[in-house]
Amino acid sequence: MATTTATPEVTPERLRTAKKAVISSSIGAALEWFDVIVYASFATIIAKNFFTFGADAPPVIGLILTFATFAVTYLIRPIGGMVLGSYADRGGRKNALTLTMMLMMVGTLIMAVAPTYATIGFAAPVIILISRLIQGFSAGGEFGTATTFLVETAPHKKNFYASWQIVSQGASMFLASAFGFALNTWMSQEDLYSWGWRIPFFVGLLVGPVGLYIRAKLDETEEFMATVKEHSPLKSLMVEHWGRVLAGSAVIGVATITVYMILYMPTFAVTNLHIPPTAAYLGGVVAGVINIVAVPYIGHLADRIGPAKIMTWAAIAAVVLAWPLFALIVNNPTVLSLVLVIAVLGVIMAFYFGPLPGLMSSLFPAAVRGSGLSVAYNVGVTLLGGIAPLVLTWLLSVTGSLTVPSVYYIVISVISLVGLYFVRVRYRQR
Repeated sequence: MATTTATPEVTPERLRTAKKAVISSSIGAALEWFDVIVYASFATIIAKNFFTFGADAPPVIGLILTFATFAVTYLIRPIGGMVLGSYADRGGRKNALTLTMMLMMVGTLIMAVAPTYATIGFAAPVIILISRLIQGFSAGGEFGTATTFLVETAPHKKNFYASWQIVSQGASMFLASAFGFALNTWMSQEDLYSWGWRIPFFVGLLVGPVGLYIRAKLDETEEFMATVKEHSPLKSLMVEHWGRVLAGSAVIGVATITVYMILYMPTFAVTNLHIPPTAAYLGGVVAGVINIVAVPYIGHLADRIGPAKIMTWAAIAAVVLAWPLFALIVNNPTVLSLVLVIAVLGVIMAFYFGPLPGLMSSLFPAAVRGSGLSVAYNVGVTLLGGIAPLVLTWLLSVTGSLTVPSVYYIVISVISLVGLYFVRVRYRQR
């Protein structure tokens, strides 16, 4: 079955529509990832405020519970992907985009105003869990719906337009890391732990109404309007296209593990290497800038030579460089080495993640594209990335080896290489 449609005529009106789609989709992705990155970046603070159940409790327990809440959030993402992706295929891309934005704002607001354990006791971590579940459910539909909307709106250069999803994630990484760096540098520890950590969540909320307004003004895509709708797109996806879902989920690996490895670095630096957290935040700023600048050019390159080829070489680089990078930082625990390692991870992220939305969208026919992208993306993110901070924290506590994250990174990268092989050979994607 063909999974792409003929390229429409490129007109000024179509270009304006495509630019509007980039802005609306990017705002949603930026809010989603800003919230995720801030939570992961401030994990040690959140652990102390919400998951420290007494003075005698070991700090690592609170940290594991913080990341466990983070991981549980990802368990609901595939459900959100199924529900919201199916809604996008039945009710329209625009309606699904608006709904995901509203849910993201609710989850972020709850996180921003949540009372701490010292204030209300065991109800505090429950509120955090509710916040993360709402955020996870909405995020489950964001990537697939927004990418589908971008690709179906783009009159040409579909990989380039789809890559702006990743540019917005780079912008979120830059802003969240910049907040972490600034707050840790200029605020006292007492103020940071008591109220300063809430500032990024409130700032993220300011983006929401703007994105909601823009999405409400969008027009539905012509390709969706012209497509014969499936009565049950999710059932059709699982019966007729389950191989594509599996391959797509595997392909997500390098992208998601690289992102979460970067997000884990502040915790890793403070807990295991005794490097100031500002260094890891500075590295996140560098990685964010790399993606903002490089990804659009990589999207252009993917339109010329195909996304799968670029992603394959990036995955090989991840396998080859993983252990040397962690050996460098463990043997030389300095600010410079940490920033260098995160910058290299940022380059791998740009070359692998940048072409990924275009590749994923080409895997699925229009009738099930929203469902296919949402389910494949969120299954991959959950199993190969979302649980990474929890797994890494546990592995470090059990093995005592500071280079064990590199082994985990290599395993995930190999899984992605297998997925890319099937995408290129079995499903004939370039």
